[in-house]
Amino acid sequence: MPVPIILSSPSGGGKTTIAHELLASRKDVGYSVSCTTRPPRPGETEGKDYYFLTEEKFKQRHGAREFAESATVHGHLYGTLRAEVERVLASGRNVIMDIDVQGTRQFAKAFPDSILIFILPPSSEALISRLEARGTEDVEALIRRFRSAEVELKAIDLYQYVIVNDKLDSAVAAVSDIIDGKGQRFERSRNPELAGRVKELMKGIQRAIDQYSARK
Repeated sequence: MPVPIILSSPSGGGKTTIAHELLASRKDVGYSVSCTTRPPRPGETEGKDYYFLTEEKFKQRHGAREFAESATVHGHLYGTLRAEVERVLASGRNVIMDIDVQGTRQFAKAFPDSILIFILPPSSEALISRLEARGTEDVEALIRRFRSAEVELKAIDLYQYVIVNDKLDSAVAAVSDIIDGKGQRFERSRNPELAGRVKELMKGIQRAIDQYSARK
């Protein structure tokens, strides 16, 4: 029976790339196109990457209870349409989505059979360098993303599985194993080193916040 598969991570953790790799390699996986009020990034296509809505239209659809989850992220509204999820499930495919922690909490209530997977960066340095390399945010925006990363990491206990994205191919294979019911080794409860890893990530992110705050 097909189920929703949720990938969450701090910004720059690689969840979107992993989702795209799985969509390209597995016929039993489909994508639920989300809605957002943020403007399209270069290369993004309406109806493929997102449904790009005005804030007024988004709020209308929210009022009509069309979303399985919705959230404000970095100043923009995002939401997952119930109809999109049900469309993919009805086709016999699992639904893979990359959404944040607050959205995951809502979505899991609407679809309690969901598989929840948290993607960890290999280090705080890797996460910070990925965000800096985008070159699309000013200092204030980067600080907001670092603070959001702290919030995401604090919610890791919400997830059944945790994968460290040190190599993309390995991370994709790990999610694929979980989909196939062979991912027991990635269960959060089986990772005794996880608490220490998260603590170190939090320290590194806080250092970055302090450093960027000093530049303001």
